[in-house]
Amino acid sequence: MRPLAIIASLCIALPAVAQDRKPVEGKKGMVVCVSPPAADVGLTILKQGGNAVDAAVAVGFAQAVTWPEAGNIGGGGFMLIHPRPGKEPIVVDYRETAPAAATAEMFAKEIDFFSPKVAGVPGTVRGLALAHQKFGKLPWKDVVMPSVRLAEDGFKLNDALARGLNAILSDAKTKNPEFRRVFVSPNATGKWTAGDKLVQPDLGKTLRAIAEVGPDSFYTGVTADLIVKEMATNGGLITKADLAKYEAKLRTPTHGTYRGYDVYASSPPSSGGIALVEMLNILENFDVKKNPRYSPETVHLLAEAMRRAYVDRARYVGDPDFVKIPEHLTSKEYGKRLAATIDLSKATKSAELAPEIPIADGGNETTHYSIADKDGMAVSNTYTIESSYGCRVVAPGTGFILSNEMTDFNHRPGVTDRTGRIGTLPNQVAPGKRMLSSQCPTILVKDGKPVLITGSPGGRTIINTVLCIVVNSVDYEMNIQTAVDSPRMHHQWFPDRISHEETQEFAALSKQLTATGHTVVKQRQGDAHSIAIDPKTGFMTGAADSRRDGKAAGY
Repeated sequence: MRPLAIIASLCIALPAVAQDRKPVEGKKGMVVCVSPPAADVGLTILKQGGNAVDAAVAVGFAQAVTWPEAGNIGGGGFMLIHPRPGKEPIVVDYRETAPAAATAEMFAKEIDFFSPKVAGVPGTVRGLALAHQKFGKLPWKDVVMPSVRLAEDGFKLNDALARGLNAILSDAKTKNPEFRRVFVSPNATGKWTAGDKLVQPDLGKTLRAIAEVGPDSFYTGVTADLIVKEMATNGGLITKADLAKYEAKLRTPTHGTYRGYDVYASSPPSSGGIALVEMLNILENFDVKKNPRYSPETVHLLAEAMRRAYVDRARYVGDPDFVKIPEHLTSKEYGKRLAATIDLSKATKSAELAPEIPIADGGNETTHYSIADKDGMAVSNTYTIESSYGCRVVAPGTGFILSNEMTDFNHRPGVTDRTGRIGTLPNQVAPGKRMLSSQCPTILVKDGKPVLITGSPGGRTIINTVLCIVVNSVDYEMNIQTAVDSPRMHHQWFPDRISHEETQEFAALSKQLTATGHTVVKQRQGDAHSIAIDPKTGFMTGAADSRRDGKAAGY
């Protein structure tokens, strides 16, 4: 099988967001993320002798400054690390947890997505610190200080960030006075424009304490006091004890194989790895590439694999410290069994797949980045504050946005409906529990060496964005930029429909799929900043995804 990094691109219909773009090339290091200033920070760390984990930590903190809608120290996520060729990958789980005062029924009747009550206990600072402790090379202060300088000195907004800030500040649901004070435009028009400088002195103080005092400043020091004060004043649940108790965890990645590649992805409480491997195990029973990538046959097959994996996601997956997850979900035998249930001529009805789950009638904001260094270390990191700009609450004096991650629990126990709401037991709220995630940082490995680093934001669409990139790269032999830019699709069991990015032949494709029993809608999907690496030469190609913003920086 030819190395993914040097495979020729196919001639396909690309979405309107990008056409015929070239990936960035590098030999010694590569950083690909949504925020150009953060990509530059990561590349500088690599050039200074840092490794991929050093760069990942620096990018994580930098994006807390330069991409406030999702980059964070008020949220959490998962970092998948491939230490070096021949060494087993590991996951740093820094998913947020429910406060001790949380209960299963707390949001059953009503939930305000933009209040302190929906904030989870933040995990990002502990997670980045644990990754650095285990694998970092440069001093801690050296990898955090670039973010301090960005916050204190300010940075110039590009058009994407200016438009995002204007939109969130004009939304009537953005009520928190401190949020508005921190992000208000100084312009006479009250609107941000590209080229304006955003300075965040309070965030700079918080980050400086993390750099100079250490991560404990966030969880047991002044920052913790400020978070708790906001909670007590405005009805939040997080206490000083919740913060002090928080721990990031090292976990074994979900592992599978696909057509000669080892596939490593996030482990529970993320559902991403299990669902991805389950879908790949199903697809391995078919000659996927015998039909064109955007043929109705291929889209039908992918949709059927997706809906089956998402049923199991609802049935079984949650925080492994609270629920037992069946091991068979990622087995080849189970994949073969599921493949045998797919009718290649017609759509399966989603309700028929889980008769034991009662079905009632009735914009997630995450960001992903990929990093590789000259010694074969690879990092795939996805982190989130859930909705765009989280719960839109800033505790006075801290400068950062709290998440609304509690909304990622199944907050109406027992209520699963055709709109996509899930109420099954494994992901119901419990004190100290980590809410289920769809984050899917993924690394494909060939002969012990990483060859593809990918992941995406997008709520439940994340896993299917990653699946599309893997299928594009492995089955259809696209180069990494084409694999990233190509149209994506999604099926999540309920709603019982395929969402698909537009292709040049979308109308005909939709008509043919409808004839087989599918419902098809248009929807833009994901933001998958990815890297391909030639396992023989180590040559890297980085692909920024232009669906939002982004930069690939290599040398």
